[in-house]
Amino acid sequence: MRSVVLYLHMHQPYRVRKYSIFDVGQRHDYFDEPDWYAKENDQRIFTKVADKSYRPMLALLEQCIAYEPKFCFSLSITGSVLEQAEQWAPDVVETLKRLVATGRVEILAETYYHSLAFFYNQAEFEAQVRMHQDKIREVFGVEPRVFRNTELAYNNDLAKWAEDFGFAGVLAEGWDKILEWRSPNHVYRPEGCENIKLLLKNYRLSDDIAFRFSDKTWPEWPLTVDKYMRWAETDTLRGPLINLFMDFETFGEHQWEDTGIFGFFEEFVRRWCADDSSNFLTVSGALASEEPVGTISMPWTITWADTERDLSAWLGNAMQAEAVKMTYEAAEAVLASGDMGLIADWRKLQISDHFYYMCTKYFNDGDVHAYFSAYDSPYDAFLYYMNAMRDIKYRSESR
Repeated sequence: MRSVVLYLHMHQPYRVRKYSIFDVGQRHDYFDEPDWYAKENDQRIFTKVADKSYRPMLALLEQCIAYEPKFCFSLSITGSVLEQAEQWAPDVVETLKRLVATGRVEILAETYYHSLAFFYNQAEFEAQVRMHQDKIREVFGVEPRVFRNTELAYNNDLAKWAEDFGFAGVLAEGWDKILEWRSPNHVYRPEGCENIKLLLKNYRLSDDIAFRFSDKTWPEWPLTVDKYMRWAETDTLRGPLINLFMDFETFGEHQWEDTGIFGFFEEFVRRWCADDSSNFLTVSGALASEEPVGTISMPWTITWADTERDLSAWLGNAMQAEAVKMTYEAAEAVLASGDMGLIADWRKLQISDHFYYMCTKYFNDGDVHAYFSAYDSPYDAFLYYMNAMRDIKYRSESR
């Protein structure tokens, strides 16, 4: 059986407003204020994404669930996007609940605040994982069995942690430098683990949709369903699992409706399900479909971001390194304060997007960073963020 394993990641950050040095010690409202910036604030951005992506894609997914018995998928949802949806688009949450209630949509575990905490503060990392588990139980009534770290940031130590924490599986990028001659289309065992299983993203077929679908300079443009079906079927000769991992916002936001992305997805699902030798699997279904065919070792950290597939999207320059250092150095004082408002603000400042906006890469990677940023430059993102962290430090030391 040839199986597509569709995994979508849903996330929206809290963005630091134009927070001045003169606000430090005076105002503690870092994240949202009407017309706070020349572009858009969190509510306007969320509303736009909900209209362009969440509502139409969720409706399409419901349709696929209703009419294609073999269709299923997996989803990860950060705490920050759930909070915003509950506040500004409760209908989105209700649709997600209906989908999960079908039993054909699996929710994955992650950090509540989409943070890099695993690499800086293990206790904080685990606290955020437990917060996320609690939120998923509260909203959806399910227990996540598989873990994905922020931006698929993964190494051997993360796999061992996930196994010890009790997860049955973990996701990672199927990067060529790690796989070498092997295929991402199989289940693997992480190095140093005995029970947990590893599922790897098929980045070529995933990125054909997520990044290249509307790129008219791409030699394969336009991407038709006939062409994509042929590629997917051929790729199953390397293994039975086609692991398509991508942002939920691919549909309607990164690839706009007028590109034909929704029609492409609907036709692909229909035609793939029509073949008796093809189906869809959730992540857990894929992990249960075969025993690990081998062991994969990732001694250094791999992510699904940028051409380097490492942490340089968030830690590649001195501004980013300084911001991350200041954030996690504040942990002891912030947590010792017992001030839940202060702790919540500090955790929102751990959202990895803040550091992503400070990236100064060039060429295609730089274009992607700029596309996602609400700031005029990486230096503005750094300035406002560091002012907010100075106020966090002021508040924690004033206790």
